[in-house]
Amino acid sequence: MTDSPVSMSLTLDGVAVLSPAALQALYRINGRSTVEMRLAVAAGEPLYTAELFGADHLQVVPRLEKTAAYLLEHGVPFRVFENADGEREEISLEVMRSILGEA
Repeated sequence: MTDSPVSMSLTLDGVAVLSPAALQALYRINGRSTVEMRLAVAAGEPLYTAELFGADHLQVVPRLEKTAAYLLEHGVPFRVFENADGEREEISLEVMRSILGEA
């Protein structure tokens, strides 16, 4: 067994700026500050990352799912990544949902 954390993240695809209203809505969903999210989006970094199987698993997984749902509902393109064993791999939204359903 590895000590490397397992996480999933959402990174916007081809979007460099989110509106202040979208950032506020996402803050209410996932709790990440609007400034952090704005900077992450501009840099092409993950908008939200959820560490799985940790102490706060029960809080972060619903936030990840709700963030993805918000982006889908508002037509904001994004990519899903799984980070495990030091490797970052793109996965589909369906695979993310499947993994979270088993978690």
